[in-house]
Amino acid sequence: MIETVRLILREWRESDVEPFAAMGCDAEVMAFIGPPLDEAGVRAAIERQRGFQAAHGYCFWAIERRVDGAFLGFCGLKPGATGTPIEGEVEIGWRLARHAWGQGYAREVAAACLAWGWARGMRRIAAITVPANVRSWGLMERLGMRRLADRDFAHPALAADDPLSLHIVYVIDNPG
Repeated sequence: MIETVRLILREWRESDVEPFAAMGCDAEVMAFIGPPLDEAGVRAAIERQRGFQAAHGYCFWAIERRVDGAFLGFCGLKPGATGTPIEGEVEIGWRLARHAWGQGYAREVAAACLAWGWARGMRRIAAITVPANVRSWGLMERLGMRRLADRDFAHPALAADDPLSLHIVYVIDNPG
């Protein structure tokens, strides 16, 4: 689908289930996302992405390292979640396995996804995270995204008293 110097963003495969499930059980990977995912949750997440791909032509794609074919996580674009301030917008998101952190992979694939979206006429792309996820919003800023503090929100999929409920919004406009 999308290739960079080191990585390939592609559709999901059955062989991705096991390493994605391992990511979903890693407490550090899931620290700002939520509870661990069991195999049923992993399969449901993959099916949601396949649905976005079928309906919109994009999703959070699997990341594969070119040199060895290793599954590293996901990155891509999807419709903004219903009931959030980014509903009706395109959302960029990423999640990498801990062994892939600190190597510039997230920035590499996120920049490629932005370029892909701009080439297809997307006018603006948004991202969300929790305030404590400094690594994620730091990447958003390095990508040129800007925070819209007036759009902070309690995520509707989480209980109001959940420590991960509060989300912040970043956006970037098509530079073209």
